[in-house]
Amino acid sequence: MQTAASKALVPSVMTFVPHPREYFALREQRPELAPTRISTLRDKVRSLSCCGIRHIHIRRFDQAFAQQTPEQFIEDILVRQLAVKWLYVGEDFRFGSKRRGNIALLREAGARFDFEVETLRDVLDPNGVRYSSSELRHALAYADIERASEFLGHPYQISGHVVHGRKLGRTIGFPTLNVRVMPRCALRSGIYVVRVEGLEAGPLAAIASLGVRPTVEEDGQVLLEVHILDKNVSAYGKLITISFLHAVRDEEKFPDLQTLTDAIRHDADVARNYFAVHGL
Repeated sequence: MQTAASKALVPSVMTFVPHPREYFALREQRPELAPTRISTLRDKVRSLSCCGIRHIHIRRFDQAFAQQTPEQFIEDILVRQLAVKWLYVGEDFRFGSKRRGNIALLREAGARFDFEVETLRDVLDPNGVRYSSSELRHALAYADIERASEFLGHPYQISGHVVHGRKLGRTIGFPTLNVRVMPRCALRSGIYVVRVEGLEAGPLAAIASLGVRPTVEEDGQVLLEVHILDKNVSAYGKLITISFLHAVRDEEKFPDLQTLTDAIRHDADVARNYFAVHGL
């Protein structure tokens, strides 16, 4: 951002949909090789905007794009369409068909087309581990919420519109706000202490369940269910943002509704104790 300001440039980001690795995994009918999804496109755009990015260029990654040569990517996309003047990429950045494009080729093209290229040096944590999307996915897969927050600089978040559910939670005394979750969500299924925004002027304390509801469902659809603590709210159709603050336990299948109800009651108490210590 500082460089963009000093050079009187508009800070912009290019992102791809779907993730290139996801595209190739699905094309080869190997979905298990696709990376888990850290965020939806909406959440990614919001996060970038909050960081001061003014233009976000979203590119559909398809067969035609995958077949572009590195030279075509530079001339057609970077130069002709985006009129790039300063390019910031990771040190391991590769692009173009068969990943032939590299930093050296970018710098060579920069001298020809009058744009600068700078690489982002690796940023390490106190233990010498490189901050990366792979490490973030690892933290989320193990429900290490604190580690994920350290990577992101803020709590991990999921946003979505509140949809109608079976209203089972209401019948057992714990009404929930239901939000559909993106396929292959990177976060481990489980119970979490969360903060909810988008319903009132300020955030609300809540407990959330991310998973397939094994006690009451058999269809395997992943759902995020959020119970607002000690408050009834009307939320159907509203867009809410859920910030994950602390992992309570893994998702479990209980033998009956009473056991499930007792577990939820205990989870809610854990959340209340968390907020009593840490606040919202």
